[in-house]
Amino acid sequence: MSMTNDETGMSDWTDKATRERLEKDVAAVKSDIAALTEQITDALNTFANSAGKQARRGYRQARQNVDSTIDDMSERSSAMMDAAQDAYGTIEETLEDAITQRPLATVGLALGIGFLIGLAWRR
Repeated sequence: MSMTNDETGMSDWTDKATRERLEKDVAAVKSDIAALTEQITDALNTFANSAGKQARRGYRQARQNVDSTIDDMSERSSAMMDAAQDAYGTIEETLEDAITQRPLATVGLALGIGFLIGLAWRR
């Protein structure tokens, strides 16, 4: 069963046509893979840019919230300091009035408190 020249020529031509078809198919697959790779790269870049923008937006919002909270705390602490100073001034005035109106009672009270403190420290 040997092949004749015609059969050998036909076989070469078929093999050559098949090889060319396969080479075209491989080239098309390579091209498709390259296009797909480019599309995936573009999608990932878009996603990364979007995530970056969203992260920066979140950071700015958080920073604004922190700044707002610090401002509020500063205002509240300032108001508390003002209230404490007012209370101190009021207590001072009240003590001055009490000392002026009842000097003997004030001295007696001071002696009594001093005596109690002395007893507490002795023990």
